[in-house]
Amino acid sequence: MAKKTPDTPESITADDLRDKLQGLQGEVQGKVDDKKTTIASVAGGGAMVLMILFFLLGKRSGKKKSAIVEIRRV
Repeated sequence: MAKKTPDTPESITADDLRDKLQGLQGEVQGKVDDKKTTIASVAGGGAMVLMILFFLLGKRSGKKKSAIVEIRRV
């Protein structure tokens, strides 16, 4: 068990825990808010690249399988 020093309170109260957790949450929330716009931009760019890639792949496969139909009069 840890040794008690004169500066340490006898017990930890609910208010002490609440204050400490709110302080930690505030720090984390600040970091998340800073990165939120960057993450949204990267996700949007990635989605756009995927859409273009799928479009080009679909266009190419459509050309491979297209049939030539010839109509003749008798």
